[in-house]
Order: sequence, then C-alpha cells, then structure tokens
Amino acid sequence: MAFKGKINGSKLDEFILTGFSPEPHIQKLLYVVFLLIYLVTIFANACVIFLVNTNPHLKIPMYYFISNLAFLDISYSSCIAPKTLVDLLSHHKAISYFGCATQLFFYSGLGSTESFLFAVMAYDRYMAICNPLIYQLIMQQRTCVRLVYGAYSGGFLHSLIETCCTFRLSFCASHVLHHFVCDFPPLLKISCMDTTINEIVLFTFSSLVTMSSILVIVASYISIVLAVMKISSTDGRLKAFSTCASHITAVILFYGTVLYVYLRPKSQSSIETGSVASVFYTMVIPMLNPLIYSMRNKDIKLSLQRLLALKKR
Repeated sequence: MAFKGKINGSKLDEFILTGFSPEPHIQKLLYVVFLLIYLVTIFANACVIFLVNTNPHLKIPMYYFISNLAFLDISYSSCIAPKTLVDLLSHHKAISYFGCATQLFFYSGLGSTESFLFAVMAYDRYMAICNPLIYQLIMQQRTCVRLVYGAYSGGFLHSLIETCCTFRLSFCASHVLHHFVCDFPPLLKISCMDTTINEIVLFTFSSLVTMSSILVIVASYISIVLAVMKISSTDGRLKAFSTCASHITAVILFYGTVLYVYLRPKSQSSIETGSVASVFYTMVIPMLNPLIYSMRNKDIKLSLQRLLALKKR
C-alpha cells in the first residue's frame, strides 16, 4: 500500500512545521533548554541501562523492565528532539513527506509500547507482592522477554494501523503543520478529505491501548493494596509500597499527559496547550523517568555509588 499526498492537485513533497514562537531570542532559549533536557535524558537513561546490565544484584525482572523503559525513553526522545533542535535554529522548518510518515510511525509506536510496558511493570509488582512464593517460577527470563516482545508488537501494530490510515488521506488544504512534530491531530486538520473515519479509528485504537493498560495497572494495584493491608507490621507495609512508588509516579506523569492530548474534547483543544503537553511527554518525561527510579530505588542508588567509588580509586 503506497502513501499518497497532494496539495492543490500537485504532489506533496514536504510539510512545514510551525514549531514554537517565531521570535529568534525565544527559539534560542528553547534550543538551550531542549538540548540540556535531551543530553540529560540520554545520559541518565544510559546509566540505568549500564547499571542494570553490569550489576549481578540487579538481574531480576523488575530491573529488566526498568532497563527496557530506559531504552524506550532514549529512543522516544531521539525520535523527536534532534529534529526539533535543528528546526529551532533553522528558518525553513520542513520535513519530507516520507520523513513525516516515518517519524509518526516511530513516535506513535514507541509511545504505545511504553504504555504497554507500564502495564507489564504493574503486573510484575502484582506478582512480586501478591504471589511471592511463585514469583520466581512465573517471572522467568523467557516470560519477561515475551512480555516485552508483546509490548513492542502491540505498540507498533497500533502505530502501523494509525499511520497507514492517516497517510492514505490527501493533504490538499495546506502543507503547514501547526506543531513541532508530525502528529495525528495536526495532520487530520490539514486534510481536504472527510476525516471522520480516521478520527473514530484514532480515538478507538488510542483508547484501547491506553485504557487496556490503565485497567491492568489499576487492577494490579487494587490487588496490591488489598494484599499489603493484610501485613501486620507497619514497616512491612511501607517496604511493600516503596517498591511501587516509582512506578506509580511515572505512570501518573505519562498517562496524565497522554490522556490530556489525545482523549480531550475538541472544544477544549488548542495548538499552544497541545504543543506544551506534547513537549512534556516526548522530552520531559523521558528525562524524569530515570531520575524517578534512581532517587526512589535503593538498589540503583547503591549500584551507582559503588560505580562512582570504583572510579575514584
């Protein structure tokens, strides 16, 4: 199936991204801020991946999933940040037709995969706290690999369907995207075709991905709360809850912005608020995730301290 793009009867070769403020001094400030965010994202997530894969004490399912989340955050941010940084210093903020489709495919696929991975991580916490006696038996390495593979498969299948549906449209109304990235809502707005079916498909599949993951997370944590409340000692309860605190924080940040961007009513949507929210979950959250897991996780902090101590010798 070939993608097609036309504008005023001629072939569409590129889209123009309006990005952020046209003021040069604001663009330079944003460039510095986004560059720092991107560098911290790469460094922090790379550290998490390195620590998990080199420390024998972290060879357990929870950290295997955390390292996969770190890899996703690097990939997710790298799908958006480099192009955004180039555009902030460029007068001609263009992206090719094929480049837009490619960016949208990976942008959507990686985001959907992260949504499923959060559900997998919640299930892991449920098994560890509610079924500790059979945890090691159930959550073997091959099971963890299959769960991660399932998250990627589901995420990119969703992205493939959405991207193909979107790029079957003709864009004859305009080639200007009022956004800093190729995304579904701004693309649908500039199509000269009836986008009702696309909007229904987008809402349906986005809801399925998001709500199915949220249901797994909510069900897991309801079971966890019920199990923890049965623990007699206060210290035991706090210890059980502490293993979930980082995941809950990351989940709230991620799903809060995703639900705001994709599932809010049209009457409440605007270019400015949509762009700010998109910046938050495409750049800021991938930077915050490793910091959240590092600051609230004793094993990772201890591993980092040991690594720094070895380098000082």
